[in-house]
Amino acid sequence: MKTLTIIDTFGFFFRLFYALKGLKNSKGAPSGMISGFANFIYSLQNEYKSDYILFALDSKGKTFRSEIDPNYKTNRTPPPEELLAQIPICIEMIEKMGFMSYSKEGYEADDIIASVVKKCENEDIFIRIITQDKDLYQLIKNGKVSIYSPISKNDYNEEACIEKYGVKPSQIRDFLALCGDSSDNIPGVKGIGAKGAKTLLEQFDNIENIYDNLMLVRNERSRILLLEGKENAFLSKKLASLKNDIEIPNLLEKSIFNQEEPLLKIIDILEQYELNSLLKKMQFNSKNQNRILNFKTTLILDENKLFNILENLDQESIIAFDTETTDLDTKKAKIVGFSFCYNENEAFYVPLNHNYLGVKKQISLQNAKKAIEIIYKHTVIGHNLKYDFKIIQNNFNLNPPQKYADTMILAWLFNPGLRVNMDDLALRLFDYKTLHFEDIVKKGENFASIELDKACKYAAEDAYITLKFYLYFLKNLDPKLLELAYKNEFDFIKVIIMMEENGIKLNTLELENLMQQFSKEIKKISEEIYTLCQDRFNLNSPKQIAEVLFNKLNLNTKKKSKTGYSTDEKVLKELINEHPVIEKILSYRELAKLYSTYCEPLLKLAQKDENSRIYSSFLQTGTATGRLSSKDPNLQNIPAHGQYAKDYKSCFIAQDGFSFISLDYSQIELRMLAHFSKDQKLLQAFSNDEDIHAKTAIMIFGENNYKTRSIAKSINFGLIYGMGYKTLSTNLKIEAKLAKSYIEKYFENFTSIKDYFEQVKNEVKKNGFITTLLGRKRFFDFENAKAMQIAMYERESINSILQGSAADIIKLAMIKIAPDLDNNKKLILQIHDELIFEVKDELCENFVKKATDIMENIVKLDVKLKTSSSIAKNWGELK
Repeated sequence: MKTLTIIDTFGFFFRLFYALKGLKNSKGAPSGMISGFANFIYSLQNEYKSDYILFALDSKGKTFRSEIDPNYKTNRTPPPEELLAQIPICIEMIEKMGFMSYSKEGYEADDIIASVVKKCENEDIFIRIITQDKDLYQLIKNGKVSIYSPISKNDYNEEACIEKYGVKPSQIRDFLALCGDSSDNIPGVKGIGAKGAKTLLEQFDNIENIYDNLMLVRNERSRILLLEGKENAFLSKKLASLKNDIEIPNLLEKSIFNQEEPLLKIIDILEQYELNSLLKKMQFNSKNQNRILNFKTTLILDENKLFNILENLDQESIIAFDTETTDLDTKKAKIVGFSFCYNENEAFYVPLNHNYLGVKKQISLQNAKKAIEIIYKHTVIGHNLKYDFKIIQNNFNLNPPQKYADTMILAWLFNPGLRVNMDDLALRLFDYKTLHFEDIVKKGENFASIELDKACKYAAEDAYITLKFYLYFLKNLDPKLLELAYKNEFDFIKVIIMMEENGIKLNTLELENLMQQFSKEIKKISEEIYTLCQDRFNLNSPKQIAEVLFNKLNLNTKKKSKTGYSTDEKVLKELINEHPVIEKILSYRELAKLYSTYCEPLLKLAQKDENSRIYSSFLQTGTATGRLSSKDPNLQNIPAHGQYAKDYKSCFIAQDGFSFISLDYSQIELRMLAHFSKDQKLLQAFSNDEDIHAKTAIMIFGENNYKTRSIAKSINFGLIYGMGYKTLSTNLKIEAKLAKSYIEKYFENFTSIKDYFEQVKNEVKKNGFITTLLGRKRFFDFENAKAMQIAMYERESINSILQGSAADIIKLAMIKIAPDLDNNKKLILQIHDELIFEVKDELCENFVKKATDIMENIVKLDVKLKTSSSIAKNWGELK
């Protein structure tokens, strides 16, 4: 089914204007609406995928509705001059870009849209209407028509319409007839609101039935109001009814969406209104693109042909390489085949282990190993090479090649805030839709069961598109970032592989015993909660907990959403002194989460391994800041605090004759702040090894004690995360005025820090990105941000520099420590600013000295780096 997107144009323009009201170019011309519209067009390819596009326009002057009711829309105030100035520009943009627009004298855009819906009702076309206008919700029909809100980014079908307004799409006209619409001056029935209208329509379906059965309306007041407002009710329904018989000549032919980048036709307008961020994005996305990627896929079943191709390659050739396997888990996966590509004309697939009835003879594993050895002598290009390297290591016992590049890492360096998987990247860079794994592999099967020809198309495409990515980034990635990739990021792949292969040992017997204790404790706490509440209810249901706390026990809370009262941790902690059950509920949740999220799943994983070890997967491109993330399982998220955390972590043990070593950077983000801000007081404090929180306490309060140091610590760390005085007042449970005075006092003492924060905010708004210590960038779209987003971006920009630079440093340290690691000295975990090693007992002391020296001297900064170390037999005992 094809998709036709219709834009309720002027309504859309008005929303853009008010969302981006303050934007102007350097000559003072308003540009918010133009900027928002241009960015909407830019997102058409991905966010609003369409075969046809139509801009529906209101006609000038009065419409037939003004004849029905002279008061229709007369309540509207004239639009601001800044808005009126931008509308002709946006209309010009539509025309220049070649999009179809349509208006008809005497009618509104809504009537144009209704007529299009009517015209296409028997066509194999799905219609998406982009609007904020509730009148148009009457057109919704599942499988045929939806409403898309460009503000909330929600798509509304029949069920979503009912959820939003409480009535079916077919009842929207009746709904407006009853409660009216102040924005269009539709009167409705005076005194009947949305809730009353919903109740009436639930019972009677439409206004005709209501008035035919007026005596059945139970509420006397509503009955009187309906009687008095009958004329307005039927007038309002007329006004809300859409005309659907407007003839639109050659609708589908004229509205075909040309897949070429439409914004290229209005570069002059984009430059005139200085939409620099968008122009930069367009340059990246348009330059040297082939909209249609023509390449040949070749299946290789003959070993002579395979070796003839590989052995005749120039020594300097780059080869894109990809593996196909039976599983995503590299420990379990068997190789099924591999693909490679060395030019933009042809890509090859070499099947090895396809397994189905009638499958042809394939290349032997012995010859496959020889072929991969030849490929590994060249520069190997891959997308997520960590996976392919592990597959080849496990299946052929071959170490990674000397020269390689990973396009997933290059994509992440290019823009760490965007998705870097192959399918999304191909669509974003080349407007190319790749074959999806789910489309060719049935549920419950794996790649081995796929027919060779089908497998060849899929696998060869992967190698080909990987080569295209690499060539694209060679041309478009900042040369400094390309250098960073080759100098550090690609080497880091091997460090992660080593860490993942090592894993961490779990004492399964001890954990089973602990789980029994936890289970008893959970039951005990549950009974205590029931006794305190004098009720039995589902403790895992936030809704039932809310019912007991706020309706039965009558506790006070300010946090209520459309779905009911919140019982999240923040809310409960605010109520902790209100009732003794709150503390019990928090303990129950902590323990229940520990049991179900960490104990059970990790125990199962350890029991599957002969050495009782658990192996996590670490993602190099998993965060925008540059920190490593962990998954399957997430070992970085193991609870560090709470009354049960230490007992649980103590179940992770070093193997016999070994100990765990923790090396943790001390206050590294504060040290980054000192380095970047050049604040002399902060630099001096670190230089003298002073207690930074105590020093801050003295500067703000004139004294250092437990309370003042604690507040100072909250401020020091909070400012790294862009905390404002309101957040500080909430965290410390003090008045906002007092919290504001603390922060002002802080900045009076650390004057350079305040100047630095302002400098970062100004630069990121001007450039659209921040840069970390090693030059990695993170982008922020201030041009299209709302007020709340702007404040969030300002906070994140500061944090991204500090946290991102700390991530740079620990990554450098890991790369430098790695050559000294072996079976007696293993890196097993990285948790943000901390490294955990498993080292033979007799080597621990020397290893700590050497690794500490590397970590503390890995970079030269204006502030000295410091680490703390700890040695223990289990994770719980590490400090």
